[in-house]
Amino acid sequence: MTILAVGAAGNLAGLVVPALVGRGAKVRGLVRRREQIDSVTARGAAEAVVGDLADPESLSAALRGVDAVFHVGPVFAPNEVELGRTMVRAAVQAGVRKFVFSSVIHPVLSGLPNHAAKAPVEEALLNSNLEYTILHPTVVFQNYAAAWPKIVQTRILEEPWAADTRFTRVDYRDVADVAAIALTEDYLTYGTFELCSPGNLNRHDVALQISEVLGKEIKVGTLGVEALGNVPQDMKTMVEHYNHHGLLGNSLTLQAILNREPRTLRAYFEDLAEGKN
Repeated sequence: MTILAVGAAGNLAGLVVPALVGRGAKVRGLVRRREQIDSVTARGAAEAVVGDLADPESLSAALRGVDAVFHVGPVFAPNEVELGRTMVRAAVQAGVRKFVFSSVIHPVLSGLPNHAAKAPVEEALLNSNLEYTILHPTVVFQNYAAAWPKIVQTRILEEPWAADTRFTRVDYRDVADVAAIALTEDYLTYGTFELCSPGNLNRHDVALQISEVLGKEIKVGTLGVEALGNVPQDMKTMVEHYNHHGLLGNSLTLQAILNREPRTLRAYFEDLAEGKN
Protein backbone atom coordinates (compact mmCIF):
# COMPACT_ATOMS: atom_id res chain seq x y z
CA MET A 1 0.00 0.00 0.00
CA THR A 2 1.41 3.39 -1.03
CA ILE A 3 0.34 6.36 1.06
CA LEU A 4 0.96 10.01 0.26
CA ALA A 5 1.71 12.06 3.38
CA VAL A 6 1.05 15.73 2.69
CA GLY A 7 3.44 18.07 4.50
CA ALA A 8 5.71 15.20 5.47
CA ALA A 9 8.54 17.56 6.41
CA GLY A 10 6.34 19.33 8.97
CA ASN A 11 6.09 18.89 12.72
CA LEU A 12 2.75 17.08 12.51
CA ALA A 13 2.63 15.06 9.29
CA GLY A 14 6.27 14.20 9.92
CA LEU A 15 5.10 12.12 12.90
CA VAL A 16 2.67 10.20 10.70
CA VAL A 17 5.46 8.93 8.44
CA PRO A 18 7.16 6.62 11.01
CA ALA A 19 3.75 5.55 12.35
CA LEU A 20 2.81 4.35 8.86
CA VAL A 21 6.18 2.73 8.21
CA GLY A 22 5.78 0.85 11.47
CA ARG A 23 2.58 -0.65 10.10
CA GLY A 24 4.26 -1.82 6.89
CA ALA A 25 3.08 0.94 4.56
CA LYS A 26 5.13 2.45 1.77
CA VAL A 27 5.13 6.21 2.33
CA ARG A 28 5.63 8.91 -0.27
CA GLY A 29 6.14 12.31 1.31
CA LEU A 30 4.86 15.47 -0.34
CA VAL A 31 7.11 18.46 0.37
CA ARG A 32 7.27 22.03 -0.89
CA ARG A 33 11.04 22.29 -1.35
CA ARG A 34 13.64 19.90 -2.69
CA GLU A 35 15.92 20.46 0.31
CA GLN A 36 13.25 18.87 2.54
CA ILE A 37 13.45 15.49 0.82
CA ASP A 38 16.30 14.07 2.89
CA SER A 39 14.58 14.84 6.19
CA VAL A 40 11.48 12.97 5.05
CA THR A 41 13.32 9.87 3.87
CA ALA A 42 15.26 9.93 7.15
CA ARG A 43 11.92 9.47 8.91
CA GLY A 44 11.35 6.29 6.95
CA ALA A 45 9.54 7.43 3.81
CA ALA A 46 10.40 5.36 0.75
CA GLU A 47 10.47 8.52 -1.35
CA ALA A 48 9.56 12.20 -1.33
CA VAL A 49 8.26 14.40 -4.11
CA VAL A 50 8.06 18.16 -4.49
CA GLY A 51 4.61 19.60 -5.06
CA ASP A 52 2.32 22.52 -4.41
CA LEU A 53 -1.18 22.16 -2.96
CA ALA A 54 -2.28 25.03 -5.20
CA ASP A 55 -1.02 23.27 -8.33
CA PRO A 56 -3.29 20.39 -9.44
CA GLU A 57 -0.74 19.24 -12.02
CA SER A 58 1.95 18.70 -9.39
CA LEU A 59 -0.58 16.91 -7.16
CA SER A 60 -1.55 14.63 -10.03
CA ALA A 61 2.08 13.59 -10.41
CA ALA A 62 2.50 13.11 -6.65
CA LEU A 63 -0.65 10.94 -6.46
CA ARG A 64 0.30 8.59 -9.29
CA GLY A 65 0.07 5.01 -7.98
CA VAL A 66 -1.11 6.13 -4.54
CA ASP A 67 -3.74 4.14 -2.62
CA ALA A 68 -4.38 6.55 0.26
CA VAL A 69 -3.71 10.13 1.36
CA PHE A 70 -2.97 11.73 4.71
CA HIS A 71 -3.70 15.45 4.58
CA VAL A 72 -3.16 18.21 7.13
CA GLY A 73 -3.66 21.75 5.89
CA PRO A 74 -1.38 24.76 6.44
CA VAL A 75 -2.86 26.54 9.47
CA PHE A 76 -3.71 30.22 9.02
CA ALA A 77 -2.99 30.07 5.28
CA PRO A 78 -5.45 32.53 3.71
CA ASN A 79 -6.36 29.96 1.05
CA GLU A 80 -6.45 26.93 3.36
CA VAL A 81 -10.00 26.00 2.30
CA GLU A 82 -9.22 25.94 -1.41
CA LEU A 83 -5.97 24.06 -0.86
CA GLY A 84 -7.85 21.34 1.00
CA ARG A 85 -10.57 21.12 -1.62
CA THR A 86 -7.95 20.93 -4.37
CA MET A 87 -6.28 18.03 -2.58
CA VAL A 88 -9.58 16.16 -2.30
CA ARG A 89 -10.38 16.71 -5.99
CA ALA A 90 -6.91 15.57 -7.02
CA ALA A 91 -7.26 12.41 -4.92
CA VAL A 92 -10.58 11.58 -6.57
CA GLN A 93 -9.20 12.15 -10.05
CA ALA A 94 -6.15 9.98 -9.29
CA GLY A 95 -8.30 7.05 -8.21
CA VAL A 96 -7.20 7.15 -4.57
CA ARG A 97 -9.28 4.91 -2.29
CA LYS A 98 -8.70 6.26 1.23
CA PHE A 99 -8.31 9.79 2.55
CA VAL A 100 -7.52 10.74 6.16
CA PHE A 101 -7.90 14.40 7.00
CA SER A 102 -6.34 15.83 10.15
CA SER A 103 -8.85 18.58 10.84
CA VAL A 104 -9.29 20.26 14.24
CA ILE A 105 -11.48 19.88 17.30
CA HIS A 106 -14.77 21.79 17.00
CA PRO A 107 -14.65 22.99 13.38
CA VAL A 108 -18.17 24.36 13.98
CA LEU A 109 -16.60 27.33 15.80
CA SER A 110 -17.42 29.72 12.98
CA GLY A 111 -15.86 32.67 14.80
CA LEU A 112 -12.45 31.01 14.77
CA PRO A 113 -11.08 31.12 11.20
CA ASN A 114 -8.45 28.43 11.90
CA HIS A 115 -11.27 26.07 12.96
CA ALA A 116 -13.93 27.14 10.48
CA ALA A 117 -11.53 26.69 7.54
CA LYS A 118 -11.58 22.94 8.16
CA ALA A 119 -15.36 22.52 7.79
CA PRO A 120 -15.52 23.10 3.99
CA VAL A 121 -12.72 20.58 3.48
CA GLU A 122 -14.63 18.05 5.56
CA GLU A 123 -17.71 18.76 3.45
CA ALA A 124 -15.71 18.15 0.29
CA LEU A 125 -14.62 14.80 1.67
CA LEU A 126 -18.15 13.82 2.62
CA ASN A 127 -19.23 14.53 -0.95
CA SER A 128 -16.23 12.86 -2.60
CA ASN A 129 -17.15 9.15 -2.44
CA LEU A 130 -13.66 8.52 -1.04
CA GLU A 131 -13.29 6.21 1.96
CA TYR A 132 -12.66 9.03 4.41
CA THR A 133 -11.68 9.32 8.04
CA ILE A 134 -11.74 12.73 9.72
CA LEU A 135 -9.64 13.41 12.80
CA HIS A 136 -10.41 16.19 15.28
CA PRO A 137 -7.25 16.65 17.38
CA THR A 138 -7.25 19.31 20.07
CA VAL A 139 -4.30 21.56 20.99
CA VAL A 140 -1.12 19.51 20.57
CA PHE A 141 1.64 18.98 23.12
CA GLN A 142 4.16 19.71 20.38
CA ASN A 143 3.29 23.43 20.56
CA TYR A 144 5.52 23.59 23.66
CA ALA A 145 8.65 22.42 21.81
CA ALA A 146 9.58 25.79 20.32
CA ALA A 147 9.15 27.61 23.64
CA TRP A 148 10.93 24.97 25.75
CA PRO A 149 14.46 26.51 25.72
CA LYS A 150 13.04 29.88 26.82
CA ILE A 151 10.95 28.25 29.56
CA VAL A 152 14.03 26.48 30.91
CA GLN A 153 16.17 29.62 30.72
CA THR A 154 13.70 32.16 32.16
CA ARG A 155 11.76 29.75 34.40
CA ILE A 156 8.56 31.40 33.18
CA LEU A 157 5.75 29.85 31.15
CA GLU A 158 4.13 32.60 29.10
CA GLU A 159 1.20 32.43 26.67
CA PRO A 160 -0.94 35.19 25.19
CA TRP A 161 -4.25 34.10 26.72
CA ALA A 162 -5.48 34.17 30.31
CA ALA A 163 -3.59 31.93 32.73
CA ASP A 164 -6.81 30.42 34.09
CA THR A 165 -8.01 29.32 30.66
CA ARG A 166 -8.38 25.53 30.48
CA PHE A 167 -7.42 23.37 27.52
CA THR A 168 -7.69 19.72 26.64
CA ARG A 169 -4.50 18.71 24.85
CA VAL A 170 -3.11 15.75 22.92
CA ASP A 171 0.24 14.33 21.87
CA TYR A 172 0.27 14.38 18.07
CA ARG A 173 2.17 11.09 18.14
CA ASP A 174 -1.09 9.55 19.35
CA VAL A 175 -2.95 11.30 16.54
CA ALA A 176 -0.37 9.91 14.13
CA ASP A 177 -1.00 6.42 15.46
CA VAL A 178 -4.74 6.84 14.87
CA ALA A 179 -4.08 8.16 11.35
CA ALA A 180 -1.89 5.14 10.60
CA ILE A 181 -4.62 2.77 11.79
CA ALA A 182 -7.21 4.58 9.66
CA LEU A 183 -4.99 4.44 6.57
CA THR A 184 -3.95 0.80 6.83
CA GLU A 185 -7.13 -0.77 8.23
CA ASP A 186 -10.84 -0.33 7.56
CA TYR A 187 -12.61 -0.12 10.91
CA LEU A 188 -12.24 3.66 11.24
CA THR A 189 -13.54 4.34 7.73
CA TYR A 190 -16.37 6.90 7.47
CA GLY A 191 -15.77 8.02 11.04
CA THR A 192 -15.11 11.43 12.56
CA PHE A 193 -13.14 11.20 15.79
CA GLU A 194 -12.38 13.74 18.52
CA LEU A 195 -8.84 13.07 19.75
CA CYS A 196 -7.88 14.31 23.22
CA SER A 197 -5.75 13.14 26.10
CA PRO A 198 -7.23 13.18 29.63
CA GLY A 199 -7.05 16.41 31.60
CA ASN A 200 -8.29 19.97 31.27
CA LEU A 201 -5.32 22.01 32.45
CA ASN A 202 -4.78 25.74 32.82
CA ARG A 203 -1.36 27.42 32.68
CA HIS A 204 -0.86 27.08 36.44
CA ASP A 205 -1.38 23.32 36.17
CA VAL A 206 1.04 23.07 33.23
CA ALA A 207 3.71 25.13 34.99
CA LEU A 208 3.46 22.85 38.02
CA GLN A 209 4.08 19.79 35.83
CA ILE A 210 7.11 21.43 34.21
CA SER A 211 8.40 22.42 37.68
CA GLU A 212 8.16 18.81 38.83
CA VAL A 213 9.96 17.53 35.74
CA LEU A 214 12.77 20.09 35.90
CA GLY A 215 13.07 20.15 39.68
CA LYS A 216 12.82 23.94 39.79
CA GLU A 217 9.94 26.36 40.06
CA ILE A 218 8.40 27.57 36.81
CA LYS A 219 6.35 30.72 37.22
CA VAL A 220 3.36 31.78 35.16
CA GLY A 221 3.23 34.85 32.93
CA THR A 222 0.89 36.27 30.30
CA LEU A 223 2.06 37.81 27.05
CA GLY A 224 0.18 40.75 25.58
CA VAL A 225 -1.13 40.14 22.09
CA GLU A 226 1.23 42.87 20.87
CA ALA A 227 4.14 40.63 21.93
CA LEU A 228 3.17 38.23 19.14
CA GLY A 229 4.40 40.79 16.65
CA ASN A 230 3.22 40.79 13.06
CA VAL A 231 0.85 37.82 13.16
CA PRO A 232 -2.33 37.20 11.16
CA GLN A 233 -5.52 38.75 12.48
CA ASP A 234 -6.94 35.22 12.59
CA MET A 235 -4.41 34.33 15.29
CA LYS A 236 -5.39 37.36 17.35
CA THR A 237 -9.03 36.31 17.02
CA MET A 238 -8.06 32.86 18.29
CA VAL A 239 -6.29 34.35 21.33
CA GLU A 240 -9.36 36.44 22.18
CA HIS A 241 -11.60 33.37 21.98
CA TYR A 242 -9.25 31.36 24.20
CA ASN A 243 -9.27 34.18 26.76
CA HIS A 244 -12.95 33.59 27.37
CA HIS A 245 -13.67 29.97 26.46
CA GLY A 246 -10.54 27.82 26.30
CA LEU A 247 -10.80 24.64 24.24
CA LEU A 248 -12.15 21.47 25.80
CA GLY A 249 -12.84 17.92 24.62
CA ASN A 250 -13.19 14.32 25.78
CA SER A 251 -10.54 11.60 25.86
CA LEU A 252 -12.77 8.52 25.58
CA THR A 253 -12.52 8.16 21.79
CA LEU A 254 -8.73 8.30 21.69
CA GLN A 255 -8.43 5.74 24.48
CA ALA A 256 -10.85 3.41 22.69
CA ILE A 257 -9.08 3.60 19.31
CA LEU A 258 -5.59 3.15 20.72
CA ASN A 259 -6.69 0.46 23.18
CA ARG A 260 -4.27 2.02 25.66
CA GLU A 261 -3.90 5.15 27.74
CA PRO A 262 -2.92 8.18 25.64
CA ARG A 263 0.47 9.76 26.21
CA THR A 264 0.50 12.33 29.00
CA LEU A 265 1.67 15.93 28.98
CA ARG A 266 4.06 15.20 31.84
CA ALA A 267 5.67 12.39 29.83
CA TYR A 268 6.05 14.81 26.91
CA PHE A 269 7.81 17.31 29.16
CA GLU A 270 10.10 14.52 30.34
CA ASP A 271 10.96 13.87 26.68
CA LEU A 272 11.75 17.54 26.14
CA ALA A 273 13.90 17.62 29.26
CA GLU A 274 15.87 14.67 27.86
CA GLY A 275 16.34 16.43 24.52
CA LYS A 276 13.67 14.48 22.66
CA ASN A 277 11.00 16.15 20.48
